[in-house]
Amino acid sequence: MPLIRSLRHAVRRVYRSKVDLSHPARSPLGSAVVNSVLYVDGLRHPSDCPADEALRRVRASGRGFVWLGLHEPTAAEFADVAELFALHPLAVEDAVHAHQQPKVERYDETLFAVFKTCRYVEHEELTATSEVVDTGEIMVFTGADFVITVRHGSHGSLGPLREGLESAPEQLAKGPAAVLHAIADQVVDTYLAVAEAMQSDIDAVETAVFSEQAGRGDAGRIYQLKRELLEFKRAVSPLDRPLQALASRTMEPVGPDFQPYFRDVAGHLARTAEQIAAFDALLDSVLQAHLAQVTVAQNEDMRKITAWAAVIAVPTMVCGVYGMNFEYMPELHWTYGYPFVVGVMTVACFVIHRGFRRNGWL
Repeated sequence: MPLIRSLRHAVRRVYRSKVDLSHPARSPLGSAVVNSVLYVDGLRHPSDCPADEALRRVRASGRGFVWLGLHEPTAAEFADVAELFALHPLAVEDAVHAHQQPKVERYDETLFAVFKTCRYVEHEELTATSEVVDTGEIMVFTGADFVITVRHGSHGSLGPLREGLESAPEQLAKGPAAVLHAIADQVVDTYLAVAEAMQSDIDAVETAVFSEQAGRGDAGRIYQLKRELLEFKRAVSPLDRPLQALASRTMEPVGPDFQPYFRDVAGHLARTAEQIAAFDALLDSVLQAHLAQVTVAQNEDMRKITAWAAVIAVPTMVCGVYGMNFEYMPELHWTYGYPFVVGVMTVACFVIHRGFRRNGWL
């Protein structure tokens, strides 16, 4: 069976190379193309050439691979790319429309991977409407002699990654699988950076909640941070199974030599997932503590109101009794009746106030 599968793949490669060579005047692939580079033995071809020409050279010589980078292509722009590289229609649809969960799928001889990119949004102070995490997507088509990267979003540029790989030609010489690993590694390393940055925001919220100046507006900041953490979690958690698949199974064109590399990336991802779980639990605790503080503050307010109401109740009662205008009232015609009653009310209010102060109600 492995021999038959290998012969079938070889026939397909020969057929595709003949089809590509029969179209020397293929039109440009559109403005979505960011870069099209031919690599041979890990070294960049000195002159940039269109993707169709680069692919023709690779399949004619049997050496090297083509790395085609695109940014938010339309369906019309990607149609020529899909035809040139014989991409599966389902994968093409996912790459154009984006908004996909992280995954790795194999279509014939092509491996299709989706990664969620994340970026920490800098802000001076966390508010109830602050954006903390900005997400995008990178789709990667990996074949035996090509890599196609499709990026969605304003961040996650692969330019520095390309330069880093070009500075290590021995790694780039390992083929398209090296590019796929480098992209996965960069995406996961970005997750770690975002998690470390979010740690500062969580520490700031925690400090604010337990400070003497804590306010009821802190709940909005906590909820906003939990929403942003949830968005971050949606990018990180689904990537675990695809990385485990690449680390444990041979999925051509990613051979067994790259399994240890992907296991390392999966380990970094697991660390990020643990941090997110810890952040989520900590924010739940901070939120509960904040709500408890609000409840305690409300109870203290009600206790103070009740104490003052009790103090005021004494003069209110006495004045109410003497306001009934009966003819025969105690001390009604006494010269010192008024100051006596006022004095009694004052002493009674003072005693009650002192008692409440002793008990911490005022």
